[in-house]
Amino acid sequence: MDFELLATDEHSKARAGTIITDHGKIETPIFMPVGTVGSVKAVTQQQLKEEIKAEIILGNTYHLYLRPGTEVLQEAGGLHRFNGWDKPILTDSGGYQVFSLSNSRKLTEEGAVFQSHIDGSKHLFSPENVMDLQRAIGADIIMAFDECPPYPSDYEYAKKSMELTHRWLARCVKRFSETEPHYGYSQTLFPIVQGSTFKDLRKTSSEFVASMEAEGNAIGGLSVGEPEEMMYEMCGLCCEYLPWNKPRYLMGVGTPWNILENISLGIDMFDCVMPTRNGRNGMLFTTKGVINIKNKRWATDFSVIDDGLDCLSSNYYTKAYLRHLFVANEILGLQIASIHNLAFYVHLVKQVRHHIIAGDFKQWKDAMIPVLKQRL
Repeated sequence: MDFELLATDEHSKARAGTIITDHGKIETPIFMPVGTVGSVKAVTQQQLKEEIKAEIILGNTYHLYLRPGTEVLQEAGGLHRFNGWDKPILTDSGGYQVFSLSNSRKLTEEGAVFQSHIDGSKHLFSPENVMDLQRAIGADIIMAFDECPPYPSDYEYAKKSMELTHRWLARCVKRFSETEPHYGYSQTLFPIVQGSTFKDLRKTSSEFVASMEAEGNAIGGLSVGEPEEMMYEMCGLCCEYLPWNKPRYLMGVGTPWNILENISLGIDMFDCVMPTRNGRNGMLFTTKGVINIKNKRWATDFSVIDDGLDCLSSNYYTKAYLRHLFVANEILGLQIASIHNLAFYVHLVKQVRHHIIAGDFKQWKDAMIPVLKQRL
């Protein structure tokens, strides 16, 4: 993987760059739709390419390991061939899923023993086998196995969790260096910074992660319930210690305004289930503000969903029709809303890139955030 910085904003730490993988180019800042089980919910790969204009999607090791299983993926020739997506893929190691299974998992030095949410069967994820699983899945960018501590965490728990994550990271790096890609193209390992909301732990973890000299780095353990301002403070601190010439990925964030603020702190890559999850519940993010499409006020609004987007669904269907689909419990409504929200997120980061290169990002961001937050 190669990363080139093309422009930086004079009045913030925002950057525009390019990541080159064997499956294609990614222009940063980038938003990555989440395709947990190899599928972005309610959206086809063709729609991801043609309407949403996604450049990279995510898969999740935990879910793909359980279904369809890495044996099936290997026989298919990797996830790209299995799901028909020929652009870059990033896989999350499953650390966050193990965190969310706190009632049915046990952490040890060796790894995490957990029960499947499907059938209750027991499994072990270790740094070594998580690297092997991600080799088998075949993503272009793979994540180190970490523990994501809950919020709030007390200092001692957060410190022990971070130290365990660091020991696991060293084992991930070793295993990754001892193994080869399965399918004839290169893979890149990103370490993950942890440390909860404690400044000294975040600094220590960022420095440790930077010492691994990976081709890119991630920040985890944020957007798990802490106040927004605390997330920004921790993110900004991490960016001070992570290498400026490597891409920085903030995992699982967030709202459109979260993304703009974190870009201004130096983040390049984002993912979040919010556009699809909220879309399926009738919340639309638009260039003019947030819409609850289920509200009666849209019942006779025959304007298109969002004329500010270059997206067929957003420019073709009316608010009244989309509301009707939700009221009628019609599946098409979930699909249209998901496509629209993802197209909006991708459009937003492309606008950011344009303004960073043009040199007026900070001014544009400060004016845009109140617009994006307003409820219509």
